[in-house]
Amino acid sequence: MEPLMVMAELEGGRLSDPSRECLTKARQLAQALGSTVVAAAVGPEAAAALADADADEAVAITGPGTSAYSPSLWEAAARDLLERYRPAYVLMPNTTMGMDLGAALAAHSGRPALAYAVALEPEGQGLRATSQVYGGKLLAEVFLPPQGTVITVIPGSWAAQPPAVHPQVTELPAPAAAGIEVLRVIEPESGGDVDITRSDILVSVGRGIQGPENLELAEELAEVLGGAVSCSRPVVDAGWMPRSRQVGKSGKTVKPKLYLALGISGAPEHLQGMKDAELIVAVNQDAKAPIFDVAQYGATVDILELMPALTERLRGEAG
Repeated sequence: MEPLMVMAELEGGRLSDPSRECLTKARQLAQALGSTVVAAAVGPEAAAALADADADEAVAITGPGTSAYSPSLWEAAARDLLERYRPAYVLMPNTTMGMDLGAALAAHSGRPALAYAVALEPEGQGLRATSQVYGGKLLAEVFLPPQGTVITVIPGSWAAQPPAVHPQVTELPAPAAAGIEVLRVIEPESGGDVDITRSDILVSVGRGIQGPENLELAEELAEVLGGAVSCSRPVVDAGWMPRSRQVGKSGKTVKPKLYLALGISGAPEHLQGMKDAELIVAVNQDAKAPIFDVAQYGATVDILELMPALTERLRGEAG
């Protein structure tokens, strides 16, 4: 069988966690199907990052214009790689960049595409894939023959494993992006040193926080609990917190030991990103909020009164 290819993303000069998850699954599938894994990434630091990839081969696309994501350049580079390796499957994270790149790559190369994948298992000489449909309310299963399908994978669908092998990295020049001129590079927002996917305890806030002036209450509660603050999409859309703190289908998938949902109604988009937490405690004044359908414990009280009271109680017990 032709190789499985992973189009990896970089974060802070290293492979992103969702990319490592894709590489882990590609390795498992390659072993079952008698194939190999090719990892690819674009950017000035791609070569160094790919040296730690779980792949049999690795290709770093470097050169002018690769320091920031450019849809046309990335797609042109990916299409060149498809011609070079003719992979049986192409995996990439279902992130903002992955959704953009995956759809364009499939459309312009005439390949099938599958988005929002949450499970991939070998079946015969192909794959049995499970993906989210209708906003995550339903799951669909489909058989994918080795036809070069472009698959975008929901981050957190499985755990990344340490690399089984380390590849020799080949560097290739970036293709020319005709008609593209970089005027300004806007650096992505950062949540500081906090990676909410690594926190065992999350204090997650929604519209019920009412405004950015009340975020300090959540920060104080998270601090005394030894956790971090995350949020739902409306909080990000309002500009109160950076997108790096967003939980949900268009944000990050988290699996903490404790997920304290404060003032979050529980839209399907959000539930998809946190439903696998070990313990979910929801607080919302609307007793019919969907968040209570997935919570083990819940309360219908004002979160602005609860947070300082709970923080004071916990500090008293700790002191």
